[in-house]
Amino acid sequence: MSVINTNVAALYSQNAMKTNARSMNTVMEQLSTGTRVNSAKDDAAGLAIGQNMTSQVRGLNQAVRNLNDGVNMLQTAEGAMIEQSNMLQRMRELAVQAMNGTYSNVQRGYLDKEFQALSTQIGKIASDTKWNDQTLLDASQTQDGTAGTFKYQAGQNAGQTVVVTINAMTLTGLAINAISAFGTASVASGVADEFGIVAVGNVSAVLTGSPDIRTVSRATATVALVSSALESINSQRAVLGAAINRMQYAGDNLTNISSNTAQSRSSIMDTDYALASTQLAKNQIIQQAATAMLAQANQQPQSVMALLKG
Repeated sequence: MSVINTNVAALYSQNAMKTNARSMNTVMEQLSTGTRVNSAKDDAAGLAIGQNMTSQVRGLNQAVRNLNDGVNMLQTAEGAMIEQSNMLQRMRELAVQAMNGTYSNVQRGYLDKEFQALSTQIGKIASDTKWNDQTLLDASQTQDGTAGTFKYQAGQNAGQTVVVTINAMTLTGLAINAISAFGTASVASGVADEFGIVAVGNVSAVLTGSPDIRTVSRATATVALVSSALESINSQRAVLGAAINRMQYAGDNLTNISSNTAQSRSSIMDTDYALASTQLAKNQIIQQAATAMLAQANQQPQSVMALLKG
């Protein structure tokens, strides 16, 4: 049918060109951004799933960083305890030396000077060891209702935490400061004790004061105190070592989960360049063909002129 007012073929060609142009624009956007889903119209369900996975991946990655920071903090605490342990070992060595009968009390006093200096430094380490402005060894931090606790966020959701308690590694916490009793010393009547005081009648006295190694009896009692302090540090270091290993394994697991989740997100959200480039080439060819057909359709009404001329 030869008509002029309505060019159906041209309308079909125009519609095809418009649809194809829209498809080509979408593909070019995907190729330009590297993302298959750039807006909800591209894939509504895919966008929702992809955004949810993005939240998971970012939360997991932050949790891994949290655990790494926690490991660094605990390693800092343990490093300080190593030095405290070394000093306690030296203090115990001095106490054992002072127990030997080859030394006078004056000479034991010389040994005690180093002993007291080391004791002071142990307390300084406890008060001065900090990580990110948090004192680690004095049990002053309270993050879970218990003194000396540190809570580390070990997952993407609330409640996924690792809690580590670091007991006070101060002189008081290690029970080597202001001890109320070293032990007992029995002194016979008329015999001077280790301080030169002559007893009147048999006396059983309690040795009191801060630990020192100025005499055999005090050195003997101090050995037990220092040994107990060493045991406390060893126990706390074992707790920290276990926590560090736990957090490292937890971090490795979170990294694995994050990697797999990111791979799943990629299959939904990222552009497949092989597929998109093929689609673009197809759309370009169709666009060229549609343009040519539109030109042909626009020429059809010219046939009516031939009829009119006849």
